[in-house]
Amino acid sequence: MRTVLMTSAALCLAGAASADTLSFRVLGQPVGSGLIQQQVEQPFFEGLAAASGMDATFDYLPVDVAGIPDNDGMRVVRTGLFDIVSFRGPQVSRDEPTMLGLDLVGLNPDYASGRAHAEAFLPTVSTAVESRFNARVLGVWPAGPQVLFCVPEITGLADLEGLKVRVGDQSAAAFVAQFGATGVPMPFGEVQQSLSRGVVDCAITGPASANSAGWPEVTTTVLPIALQLAMNGYVINNDSWAEMSPEQQTQLQTAMDGLIDQIWTYSEELYQDALNCNTGQQPCVHGTPYTLTAAPISDADLAAVASALVGSSLPAWTAQCNAVNPTCEADWMATVGTQLGL
Repeated sequence: MRTVLMTSAALCLAGAASADTLSFRVLGQPVGSGLIQQQVEQPFFEGLAAASGMDATFDYLPVDVAGIPDNDGMRVVRTGLFDIVSFRGPQVSRDEPTMLGLDLVGLNPDYASGRAHAEAFLPTVSTAVESRFNARVLGVWPAGPQVLFCVPEITGLADLEGLKVRVGDQSAAAFVAQFGATGVPMPFGEVQQSLSRGVVDCAITGPASANSAGWPEVTTTVLPIALQLAMNGYVINNDSWAEMSPEQQTQLQTAMDGLIDQIWTYSEELYQDALNCNTGQQPCVHGTPYTLTAAPISDADLAAVASALVGSSLPAWTAQCNAVNPTCEADWMATVGTQLGL
């Protein structure tokens, strides 16, 4: 009898220890979006428990493998279906317009300015996400400078007149409309086939993502002028966050901060390499070599992108964002606007 009692006690203790192990479901970036997902994000989450020292499991699933549209990220984390979501900023900005203030067309011509502007406006984004989606922002990072890929040969932005252009968000749609093009929102996974079938004539994404998804197989020209940085990031459901002890919260946030820093660096490394790969230049280390024609970047096109912030993307965004978040424009002007001297 004593042996039976001791065994029962041991089983109870084991059950209690097991109950203390946290379990997180993680919805990741699309596999087809490229090397950041494949080489950095997925390995990070698969090794996160061991690397962070957390008594936890992380079940990672890319959004395209899960069969969930990539513009549903914020709704997914609000429902608690997944505890942590790797969101795609341009796509989810339709649900949370405040997000787009991190990366309006013409705002972030390079990585340094992008990081400074993101850090300035992120507290405003975090407040909006917490109030509307019951979630906490763990950090944001850039997919990389967003450029134009076209099926018809183009020599500059003026050639977009009359074309249908896949865009990631409303800011990009407002920009291409200046040149007589129609912006078409579309999930990333549908773009390559849509270009092939003529559903859209051009599409905007980063060179590395385009390379991984095979866009150069169905296009002829790339205009390598950076319109945006495509800010993505991570959110965790507040209820899941509250289940952790303060020590576990610190462990997770510290690990996520390291991942964010790593992606900022890796994204910049990939950018020039992918430009080379897409146009058949060397060095091409990380991607598949293609033979796209790189359209020349004119002073007029550079000026158009630079002036787009005040001329089109900022007015279009503030009208939409203020309707959801009444202090949106004022918060942006007090942070990013101050940095820019507006």
